[in-house]
Amino acid sequence: MGSNPGHPVPLGFVFRSRAKEEKAAGVVKAPPSDSKQTRDPQAPKGRPTPKRSEAQTQRRSVANTTLTRKDAAKRQREERRVQLERQRQALASGDERYLPVRDKGPVRKYAREFIDSRINVAEFFLPMAVVILVLSMVRVGALQSIALLLWLVVIVLIVLDSIVNGFRLRKRLAERFPDQNRRGAVAYALMRSLQMRRLRLPKPQVKRGERP
Repeated sequence: MGSNPGHPVPLGFVFRSRAKEEKAAGVVKAPPSDSKQTRDPQAPKGRPTPKRSEAQTQRRSVANTTLTRKDAAKRQREERRVQLERQRQALASGDERYLPVRDKGPVRKYAREFIDSRINVAEFFLPMAVVILVLSMVRVGALQSIALLLWLVVIVLIVLDSIVNGFRLRKRLAERFPDQNRRGAVAYALMRSLQMRRLRLPKPQVKRGERP
């Protein structure tokens, strides 16, 4: 072993050297044993189980995605609330920019102003209905007959007034907006005429007698 023959090597030193070599060899051979680890059933075929750090990263990614969705939903609710508030203010002021779709456009605006500028029989239906109902509840034959007659008169007047208004409005719209979509505008105006003036939305922007 290259040592001086005059000085024999102790046996303890030889055994310790062999033990250190075997230990070092065991450390070197350790990595191949890791390749035999159990595969995760959810992992793709031929791939080992994801490390703990990778699993934690995936969990954090899922948590961040969930948080982002919550923020997006919250933002949508806030935008919806702002939009509804703008519509409410527009219904009171007549601001065309934020009106609901059914009220937007020059055709619908003219239809509203056509109804708001005149006295419509239909807008007095509710007060007259209350009066007629009270008369019909009184146990007097003459008053009940009058109430029935008033019902017929009110209904006939509303129908005639609606027919006249619808005919005039259709003619005006055809003259003013020949190239625009006028579908549903007359029905929209007649439904508005059934409401009391102060309850109409959008709020009337013209006075009675004022030409639209």
